[in-house]
Amino acid sequence: MKIGVNIVNFGPGTDPGALRSWAQTVEGLGFDLLMVSDHIAITPDVAVRYPEPFYEPFTTLSWLAGVTTRVRLGTTVLIAPYRHPLLTARMAANLDQLSGGRLVLGVGVGWARQEFAALGIPFERRGRLTDDHLRAVREAWAAGTEGPGGRRIPVWVGGNSDAGVRRAVRFGDAWHPLRPTMPWLREAAVRLKAAADEQRVPVPAFAPRIALRLTAAPVGGPDRLAGEGTIEQITADLDELRLLGAGTVVLDPYDHDPRTTRHPETGWQALAAVAAHVRPRRDRSSHDGHGDGDHRRRGDHDHPTNHGDRTDPS
Repeated sequence: MKIGVNIVNFGPGTDPGALRSWAQTVEGLGFDLLMVSDHIAITPDVAVRYPEPFYEPFTTLSWLAGVTTRVRLGTTVLIAPYRHPLLTARMAANLDQLSGGRLVLGVGVGWARQEFAALGIPFERRGRLTDDHLRAVREAWAAGTEGPGGRRIPVWVGGNSDAGVRRAVRFGDAWHPLRPTMPWLREAAVRLKAAADEQRVPVPAFAPRIALRLTAAPVGGPDRLAGEGTIEQITADLDELRLLGAGTVVLDPYDHDPRTTRHPETGWQALAAVAAHVRPRRDRSSHDGHGDGDHRRRGDHDHPTNHGDRTDPS
């Protein structure tokens, strides 16, 4: 199982130097994947959790590709309705080529109603717009007009709702649910297989994004997020996710308090603790056979002609 990190690309403590440090820390600790978030118009509903400055994901990842050498680069998640699909196809293909084939394109429907209004995009249609967007991106790549030079760019579809699961099965190489609890994840793995069986297609890879909040004392209760608690709790969560079939798990050290972006060392220390505990286990299980969507093949379903957040519509 591979482990990635959702780095902070926004907030009062974020600048080019901090982004470089995040990227080099993630790569230096041996993590497999570095991902960033997406917003365009920092409206009041966005600014409460993700304030300015907000570094646009394609621009940021293109720059970070030049200060890293190995770690893969991705979006968690790109809000599909905000861009024309041919622009997304072009930027993703270019970034993949410029980075040496390191891109993972995570896509979701979005949740910020005021941001949709600022961009002139109907919030109520975001689910259908995302379906259309994913279809058009796949078609552009297949036609070769905006293609990634022969490599299949993994597409991870975010969204914790039933609609998100169906969308991942239909369009994605992986399903990418965001910041759930462990009981939810246990049930979600079953939901994913059931949705794939219903559509009679292969099951997408399972690539959840979980919290990373390291504590001195154990965290209890039914609302404990996966990845929250002592290092023993966090590593136990990772072990269970591997057994549930996760090909990649993305750790998210941001706790939704913008002030913490001024102190990235807290997140770096948590990542170092995880790396120290997990690396020996990963070495023993490096051939467990789980994938993350990079090499998924769906035959006739690669480019369908029919049909990320908790507010994902049906």
